[in-house]
Amino acid sequence: MADACGIDFGTSNSTTGWRRPGQSAPSSLLLPLEDGKLTLPSVVFFHAEDAHVSYGRAALADYLAGHEGRLMRSLKSLLGTSMMDDHTEVMGRALPFRDLLAQFVGELKRRAEHAAGREFTRAVLGRPVFFVDDDHKADLRAERTLEEIARKAGLREIAFQYEPIAAAFDYESQITREELVLVVDIGGGTSDFALIRLSPERAGRPERRDDILASGGVHIGGTDFDKYLSLSSMMPILGLGSLLKSGREVPSAQYFNLATWHTINQAYSKKSWSQISDMHREARDKVKLERLQSVVRQRAGHWLALQVEEAKITLSNAAEAQIDIGRIAAGETVTLQRADLDGAIEGLVASVAQTVARLLRDAGVAASGIDTVFFTGGSSGVPLLRERILALMPDAHWVEGDLFGSIGAGLALDASRKFA
Repeated sequence: MADACGIDFGTSNSTTGWRRPGQSAPSSLLLPLEDGKLTLPSVVFFHAEDAHVSYGRAALADYLAGHEGRLMRSLKSLLGTSMMDDHTEVMGRALPFRDLLAQFVGELKRRAEHAAGREFTRAVLGRPVFFVDDDHKADLRAERTLEEIARKAGLREIAFQYEPIAAAFDYESQITREELVLVVDIGGGTSDFALIRLSPERAGRPERRDDILASGGVHIGGTDFDKYLSLSSMMPILGLGSLLKSGREVPSAQYFNLATWHTINQAYSKKSWSQISDMHREARDKVKLERLQSVVRQRAGHWLALQVEEAKITLSNAAEAQIDIGRIAAGETVTLQRADLDGAIEGLVASVAQTVARLLRDAGVAASGIDTVFFTGGSSGVPLLRERILALMPDAHWVEGDLFGSIGAGLALDASRKFA
């Protein structure tokens, strides 16, 4: 097990965990990946000037500092889509998306090896319960693609574990009695759930299949919350929903590209610029379309998406958030209320809650029988989401885990058992 690790390649953030030989304390399973921090944001920035590639927080910093180049984020969202077999243009050359993902996973592995002082040849990789909703073949294809990417990154033996079950293993290392636990993992790209029996005695078993009563998920996550908050609050400022001289609404495709992390770069193409110019020429409210032109001209789509994401995080803990849009509209700010976030994501939250209710029903477990709801994943702290889920099990105790580290730690524990 000394050369086996757990890898949580996340939509927004990634971690790597390793259970050192003889180690029992779960608190130090994660390896530092960037300046002593245990997470590496799943971001890549390709510099135009010198072909240098930066990752994580450094990539975001380079982009925000105004360096010429190409920012890529939300890479995991490509798995299971037709884009996975396509390529993107990076500094004048065609880069297959498969190679892009392998490059990031390889960097994740390299940093983990540097922190651990050894090579990792075996790994348990986390995966959502469903990469793709309601399409078993596409879901299986996504897992196989991730396995190919991991092998290309240098791993020889690979196993997979559902991310909410990995998080359950992390929680299990902290309890003193048996509990029936609903794990709620709301990540950047998916919402995943596991209903599992946990206890210190069960933790040592190599096979846990009988302890898992049910698992499920839906392809809704934090980046979807960002998207719909952007569409409802920011894109109208750029002209979404406004009218052309003909009386029709302006076409919405460019706004959806800018509101979706992994399609932002599509808004910068010559074809998109031509369409935006046509929209501006025919628009009744040219000021809004000029803001849209400013975003595209400055290639500021990722900057705008980061402002929306930061506002979502603020509104998860406060009643109000302000967004300074001075970069595209001099001297202007946008004020958002908690109600704006709730209204934007209401439909998404309802779908997540329905998925949880269906999981309990299919498992034949009464809400009163659940001891604990364990929250993990960066978006599990969104108040409306948490309220709706807890309302289904009002008598259950709830625990907030390490929102960004529980899965990686659980994968490390699983790797130590699978490859022992």
